[in-house]
Parts: sequence; structure tokens; C-alpha cells
Amino acid sequence: MEHGPAVEVNEDPAASEYKTKLGLRFFAVYGVLFAGFVLINTFVPQLMKVKVMLGLNLAVIYGFTLILAAIIMGLIYNALCTKKEDELEALAASGSASEEKK
Repeated sequence: MEHGPAVEVNEDPAASEYKTKLGLRFFAVYGVLFAGFVLINTFVPQLMKVKVMLGLNLAVIYGFTLILAAIIMGLIYNALCTKKEDELEALAASGSASEEKK
């Protein structure tokens, strides 16, 4: 028995290009945040001991910030990609509807 996909997926090249560019931008932003964490730990590790807020040191605050940034960026990425896909679907539907009227 061959088990193929349950639904045929037609990926729009415009949506794919948008998602790629957006994903690379988010990756760059997160890369800068993470590089800062690594650089501090590499060259000034004693800085991570400094109490920043609520009695927590920079290492804990920075670590949780990285985790939250990844989650928030993922949610934003999903929302923006969904919005773009909806726009492209509406554009395609209006284009096919006008072709049917001709």
C-alpha cells in the first residue's frame, strides 16, 4: 500500500520566496542576539554573574530572553506568513473569478 499525502499541496512560488526572505531576516536577528550571548560568555564571563533584576543574574535573564525571543519570533513569522498566504489566495481567487466571467 502506498500512503501519499492526504491533501495535495500546491506551494505558490511567491509565498515560498516571501517565507524564505522573512525566515532569513528572523534568523539574522536571532543570530545577533545569540552571538551576543556567546561573546559575553567567551570574553567577559564574569559579566554573567551580575544581578540584573529581581535578584536574577544576566545569564538567567539573557537565557530566558533568548527563549522568549525565539517563541515570539516564531509566532510573528507564522502570523505574517499566514497573512501573506491569505492575500495570495484571495488574489488568485479574484484572478480566476475574472477569467471565468470572460
